[in-house]
Amino acid sequence: MKLTLYESRFAICRLDPQDPIPSWVDGALVSITRTPRELSILCAESAVPEGVRAETGFRALEVLGPLEFSAVGILASLATPLAEAGIPILAVSTFDTDVVLVREGDLEPAIAALGRAGVDVGARG
Repeated sequence: MKLTLYESRFAICRLDPQDPIPSWVDGALVSITRTPRELSILCAESAVPEGVRAETGFRALEVLGPLEFSAVGILASLATPLAEAGIPILAVSTFDTDVVLVREGDLEPAIAALGRAGVDVGARG
């Protein structure tokens, strides 16, 4: 399996469940999820206005796809070595692929742990 590293830093924001999707949402990777309890937005850290509840400093590793919906264990093959290395993750799935986000301070250990598990992290851009 091969991953590519996004250049930018990302944030995960929490808004109230009834809030509209804000106009400031932007970035190379955006994910919007609404549940009855929250509106979560993953976007470029630089797009998040001051005062918004957010966890910042994430880096994104994307599985090169597209992946088949019948594929089994893709996230597990990434999450397991990272969990064994004590690295927390935030995972996002799209129609074509999976993305794992780690804190910037965990990036190098995450790449090393994934490498030991046979996962190739491609060129950084």
